[in-house]
Amino acid sequence: MISRRYVRPNTGEDENVFWVTMTDLLLGLAIIFMTLFILAMTGFTQSKLQQQATQGEVAKKLIANMQEQKIDAKIDAITGQVKISDLELFELNSYNLSENGKKYLNKFIPIYVNTIFSNPKLYDKVSNVVIQGHTDSQTFKNIPTKEEQFTKNMDLSLKRANAVAEYIFNTGYNKKYTDKLTKTLVVEGKSYTEPVLVNGKEDYNKSRRVELKLIVKDSNIQDFLVKKEN
Repeated sequence: MISRRYVRPNTGEDENVFWVTMTDLLLGLAIIFMTLFILAMTGFTQSKLQQQATQGEVAKKLIANMQEQKIDAKIDAITGQVKISDLELFELNSYNLSENGKKYLNKFIPIYVNTIFSNPKLYDKVSNVVIQGHTDSQTFKNIPTKEEQFTKNMDLSLKRANAVAEYIFNTGYNKKYTDKLTKTLVVEGKSYTEPVLVNGKEDYNKSRRVELKLIVKDSNIQDFLVKKEN
């Protein structure tokens, strides 16, 4: 007796079902990733706005206090960043503070430090006070390579920033803020990597400078840490 078995012809429907299912899955994953990305970017934007608001608040107080004491200081009204020309602080190619530089810091630093640390609401939002030294891109004599030029300028910029940081503690700021100051103070040398350009050309006098920058805490990270501790 001959038995016969019916074999259903392969119409491709099973494969179609498989690929439709995979397509739906990939589409769903793509939507999830896009949603997470949008939420992350929204949180990032809000955090940046909060940081900028804090910097602007500090800048406003610094500008008002400097003007009240008739101290000439170049303060960015948005970021609170301060630029001090090296001509006011140092002799050319030197990292030793001049007498005029010391006189300027004696007036400027107490107002700067006391303004930041006297208000707990402001201080609690500041993670670092960064002192940056900058040089111009003019070359030193008898230094043949670009790499050596860079490192020579790096050394000079770092020593200038460090000279300002060291002298801060000799000024007449309120010494009860010393512990807070030492916890937040950071010194950096930038060599000639961030020149000041005027009409597309480097202004050597403006490039040679010391900057003080406020680094504000990320509120999202702080909120996470507080929740984790609780």
